[in-house]
Amino acid sequence: MAQLTGGQQQQQPVLILPEGTSRYLGRDAQRMNILAGKVLAETIRTTLGPKGMDKMLVDSLGDIVVTNDGVTILKEMDIEHPAAKMLVEVAKTQEDEVGDGTTTAVTIAGDLLKKAEELLDMDIHPTIIAMGYRQAAKKAQEILDSIAISASDKDTLVKVAMTAMTGKGTEKARKPLAELVVEAVKQVEENGEVDKDHIKIEKKEGGSVDDSMLVQGVIIDKERVHPGMPKKVENAKIALLNCPIEVKETEVDAEIRITDPSQMQAFIEQEEKMIKDMVDKIVSTGVNVLFCQKGIDDLAQHYLAKAGVLAVRRVKKSDIEKLSKATGAKIVTNIEDLSEEDLGNAGRVVEKKISGEEMIFVEECKEPKAVTILVRGSTEHVVSEVERAIEDAIGVVSATVEDGKVVAGGGAPEVEIAKRLKDYSESISGREQLAVAAFAEALEVVPKTLAENAGLDSIDTLVDLRAAHEESPYMGLNVFEGEVVDMKEAGVLEPHRVKKQAIQSAAEAAEMILRIDDVIAAAGEEGGEEEGMEGMEGGMPPM
Repeated sequence: MAQLTGGQQQQQPVLILPEGTSRYLGRDAQRMNILAGKVLAETIRTTLGPKGMDKMLVDSLGDIVVTNDGVTILKEMDIEHPAAKMLVEVAKTQEDEVGDGTTTAVTIAGDLLKKAEELLDMDIHPTIIAMGYRQAAKKAQEILDSIAISASDKDTLVKVAMTAMTGKGTEKARKPLAELVVEAVKQVEENGEVDKDHIKIEKKEGGSVDDSMLVQGVIIDKERVHPGMPKKVENAKIALLNCPIEVKETEVDAEIRITDPSQMQAFIEQEEKMIKDMVDKIVSTGVNVLFCQKGIDDLAQHYLAKAGVLAVRRVKKSDIEKLSKATGAKIVTNIEDLSEEDLGNAGRVVEKKISGEEMIFVEECKEPKAVTILVRGSTEHVVSEVERAIEDAIGVVSATVEDGKVVAGGGAPEVEIAKRLKDYSESISGREQLAVAAFAEALEVVPKTLAENAGLDSIDTLVDLRAAHEESPYMGLNVFEGEVVDMKEAGVLEPHRVKKQAIQSAAEAAEMILRIDDVIAAAGEEGGEEEGMEGMEGGMPPM
């Protein structure tokens, strides 16, 4: 408060936020956030389904990614808008939890926001809409549980993997690839659980997708450390070391003073003897293949080669762990502790040249709990897209093995849930009824989008699907024929967990965005964040 002459007082403005901060309140904030969510969903919904299109993403360095994998697109896009970033989190969670259904989750979230906007225009409070969505999501999960199909046989798992791969650029080879994935998952399954990290995907361009193969063991993208070592070892006895085979430097700074040449010679001989003793200790256990996580001294390489041991150095920690799972070898930290009991076994270890690069194949392991899928393809971009398809397939097959439940594909679950939710909404009194009905309509975006991406009329398709669901809950859209068919009979199946997670996370993200009524953006460097927020005034938010 400033004291002025004449007894007058003049109030100065009270500044709470720093200069340059932008702020959007109430309806403006909601409209802006909903718009961001809708635009993001519209961007990736064209990739949904077997006939979805691909996106080409070019980064600032000019590197190209061509894909129709939802989470890959969202990760590669440089998204600025805070509400859009929340939907990217939905996709990442979906990918981490189940490995597939990312596009579905974001598309549903986008449509939930679109329906919410219509309700907001009818003067329904955001909290009422959020409560209605929460009720609808809970009921949707119950309906989904009731239409789930129990299954865990190999034939069903192959169908689940093929459904996940459809439209991912692996069309012609999806059956053999699906069989590889199912075999890999079955191999690493322990007590009904699957650790996806134990399935290694090694990609090499060259050849065709059909040349992809499953190795009952691990492929290491390294070569022998010495040309004198054998290229192939049958009945391999494998040692895994995570310590270097070289003379250690002292922990403290030390100085060695040598006063005459004989002392120098003695010093060198002592060093050589220490290295030879290390190699002798390793060889005495019966080892003929050695994988070392650290370095191997040049002299040690020479002695190992003379002993006929195939050695590989600087092997990644994750690969050493997979080798342990595959061969049964124990990871040893100290060479002195290495014994015959620590060794693992493999039928064969061989160095092969793949696409001009040497790789070590540890094959024919007995009951390995870690396996490798070698992915081949004509170009780098093809191999990368096949790898993404295989990762999705591994995720869905693992979820099916663990849960033993699947649902029909082709938009069948969404249409059935929407149908039953509409009936359920009529039993609710109050304005939440409108939110539940809106949730039901939003779920129908999945079959509508499948139809649009296949060049079919979405309204006619939806009408046909609704009529078919009076007879059976498994009726879905066959996009290749343009007809409504029984997806259970057609073998188009998806894991129950994928749908459950997609609906749940989409609903939660939509609720969270709806409850925001105030957006306060700090002034970024050179106006970064502020400019991003201001750009949302004009219609299409920056992403």
